[in-house]
Amino acid sequence: MSAASICRCSTRRPGRPTGTVTTVGSSGSKPAPMAAPVPWSWTSAPRSRAPHSHGATEGGDARPQDQGGHQMHSSSIAGLVTTVIVLLLVSALTLTLSRRWRLPFTVLLVVVGVLLGLLADHGPEILRPLAEHDISPEVILFVFLPTLIFESAFNLDARQVRRNLAPILTLAVPGLLLSTAIIGLLLAATTPFGLVAALLLGAILSATDPVAVVALFRQLGVPERLTVLVEGESLFNDATSLVVAGILAGLLGASQVDAGTVVGGVVHFFIVFCGGVIVGWVAALLCGWALGRCHGDGLVEITLTTILAYLSFLVAEELFHVSGVMAVVAAGMTLGGWGRLKISPSVRDYLEHFWEYLAFVANALIFLLVGLRVDLAALSGALDLLVLVVLAMLISRAVVIHGLLPLLGRLPGGAPVDMPYRHVMFWGGLRGAVALAIVLSLPAFAESETFVALVTGAVLFTLLAQGLTIENLVHRLGLDRPPLADRLASEEGQLAAKRHALSRLPELQRGGLFSARIAEGLRSRYSEAQEALEATVEQLRRNEVDPAGELQLLYLRSLALERSHYLESFARGHLSERACRDLIHSVDSQAEALRHRGELPDFTLHPPHETLTEAGLHWLRRLVAATSLPERWTSSLVAYEYEEAWGRYQGSLRVLEDIERVAAERALGGAAVDAVRERYRYWREQAAQRIDATAAQFPEFVGAMQERLAGRLLLFAERQTLEAEASEGTLSNGAAHELLAGVAERIEGLRGGDISKLHFDPTELLRKVPLFRGLSTEDFTHVAECLDGHTVPDGEAVVIEGKHDDSMYLIGRGVIRVSRHDGDGERDLARLFAGDFFGEMALLHHEPRSATCRAASPCALYELRREDFDALCTARPEIRAAVEAVDRERRQGLEKE
Repeated sequence: MSAASICRCSTRRPGRPTGTVTTVGSSGSKPAPMAAPVPWSWTSAPRSRAPHSHGATEGGDARPQDQGGHQMHSSSIAGLVTTVIVLLLVSALTLTLSRRWRLPFTVLLVVVGVLLGLLADHGPEILRPLAEHDISPEVILFVFLPTLIFESAFNLDARQVRRNLAPILTLAVPGLLLSTAIIGLLLAATTPFGLVAALLLGAILSATDPVAVVALFRQLGVPERLTVLVEGESLFNDATSLVVAGILAGLLGASQVDAGTVVGGVVHFFIVFCGGVIVGWVAALLCGWALGRCHGDGLVEITLTTILAYLSFLVAEELFHVSGVMAVVAAGMTLGGWGRLKISPSVRDYLEHFWEYLAFVANALIFLLVGLRVDLAALSGALDLLVLVVLAMLISRAVVIHGLLPLLGRLPGGAPVDMPYRHVMFWGGLRGAVALAIVLSLPAFAESETFVALVTGAVLFTLLAQGLTIENLVHRLGLDRPPLADRLASEEGQLAAKRHALSRLPELQRGGLFSARIAEGLRSRYSEAQEALEATVEQLRRNEVDPAGELQLLYLRSLALERSHYLESFARGHLSERACRDLIHSVDSQAEALRHRGELPDFTLHPPHETLTEAGLHWLRRLVAATSLPERWTSSLVAYEYEEAWGRYQGSLRVLEDIERVAAERALGGAAVDAVRERYRYWREQAAQRIDATAAQFPEFVGAMQERLAGRLLLFAERQTLEAEASEGTLSNGAAHELLAGVAERIEGLRGGDISKLHFDPTELLRKVPLFRGLSTEDFTHVAECLDGHTVPDGEAVVIEGKHDDSMYLIGRGVIRVSRHDGDGERDLARLFAGDFFGEMALLHHEPRSATCRAASPCALYELRREDFDALCTARPEIRAAVEAVDRERRQGLEKE
């Protein structure tokens, strides 16, 4: 028996004309050419129909041709819908059995599919339609694959991916290329395949699809890093495999392959790979922008994410001809990280369930159809060739995992991947839908049908042999044992639940519905369980927790509480998206440093992009200084810093209020409690100082912020009352929906701060400057017209030592710190307050700045340029005299230094 007959999902099937497919809805009289398969369609074998004599019905009337075609179309659609419904029903039953038997879902799906295929061939006639429907590779690539990739990328922890990006990309790009070369060379030496064809098969079989393994990891609770490594590799190497297979398929028809061809292929690969990332990233930014403008509309938000998944794939593939898989990966990870907070809190959970269900449907249909298309009898007749393929695949995987990853860990800054992790990554490299989709979509060539058979057999081997044994491997290596923090959290969570349940018993007895005997039995049962849990927790702490570990546990729990507070504040509208994201970044960075280094980082409040923001602000001021854009940006920055400080203050206060209760419930020692309490008090005081500084400089803005906060709190009280009345039925659903929508709109309108309150009155502030106190109203108005007002955030350098510019600044509000570099670093010279001015030396003497002036608090400054200064001094010579007097005094002070 030939290898081509092993798999019935090959492009040629018994009973169908060679080189043609019949799509759903066709009449069967004009088959479409095989070279142009119809995407978005499932194919079904044509069904026999009894001919009508002379084209007439029994009544003698001629039957129109279009009516017969219409009935055939309706019959095909009905058959397709019925097949999908049956497959979904089988999937649901299989999922139930997989959970009961603790077997990987996708593996069990393939087994069930094989059994259904056998029953369809040799069993009841009612099952025969299941074997007649086939799925085209275009459906896998354009319908199912974007769903699977987006769901996985959206739920990946972006921080963990960044931390493990080096090993992930190493496995996905050079690792896949190395795997392709090893498989290709081994098969070229041991099989009749040519080198290019063998390399093509190697590229196809190097694409991992660990759906079953990742699901098992989540079920067993393996370390998060292992899950990220396996799933991240799969996401990235899918794209690599598709691109490399496409390049090699193009080389099959080439008369010769020279160095130029190879170099061109490499360049093309990187263009396609990186181009897909750019397309997906831009698409995610646009989607995030749209999500931010339809806040609270769940249907629109879910629709936008669906559009993002498919449109990014289609635009990348069809418009820019780059990797659609990488576009979806980049889009999913960008929206799942940066854009997650743009999704309404009320929609976020439902959105995750929506994509989880779509992924379930896609996986279920794919793996069931794979099982349905396998002919076990034919498969056993070609084991010799299949054994060689499987051996080559395993050898290449071992070389990549145990050869590349150890080398990567030895590089500077490289995080080593432990041996148990490498063992699991080697055996967990399953193959699946992507490999099948690639091989089915290849153009016709000499070994195409043999490739389909071999890839199908390799996929079955990985699913059945590796997928069914990976759990035992994880257990033997001890990777299913949760870390101490998780084990303690589990035990303490159960303990807290038992305590709360016991506290409810008196309330149940007061209701008079339970006898004393039943209540006493429940109390005894729960008390015994509580004592057992307390003993377990105490044993864990005594045997496995040292003082440093105790401190780390309390820090991690406090940071988790702080993080949940920020998310709650964002959901209530008390924090803007940007402030919430940066505060969560701070907490996550601290928690990650504690887990991996055992200590808190020195500074984590602001993310790395803050320096880029400051640089952009300086550039914008120089580029469009004549417009109001820089001032608006600066005002927004001051408002953001106040909001961030307010959030940090409230988060620290929340932890300090709960730390005694948390410490008492978990029986933690006093030293750990004192250390964490002292650190949070320090953070609270730092935040309070920034809040006070902003309040002193911009009291109108802080008052407006407090008014907005009070408005939001009252609106939340209104919402709770409306929800309670709707739940009790005293308010109709229609009225409640309308009222709640109005409240939500008002809450959203009060989110963030009103930067208009940061725009100060120049006249009021300038009259406090001593230089201008003696001016007439007319002269004062002329001076005010020459000055440009700026709002400067805390810490920003206004002038920098050694720089050349020609402006003088007057302080309307705030504090400026003057410093100068010497041999030991930066030394403070003075502090300037409202009414003072600085920068006069460069203005008068055309020389570089002699010192650095930096805002020590949010400041309101006025800039006076040289041309305006000269015009002003011509009209008012006493102003020049006053400025020169201050200049002489400051120069004398610098000379003494």
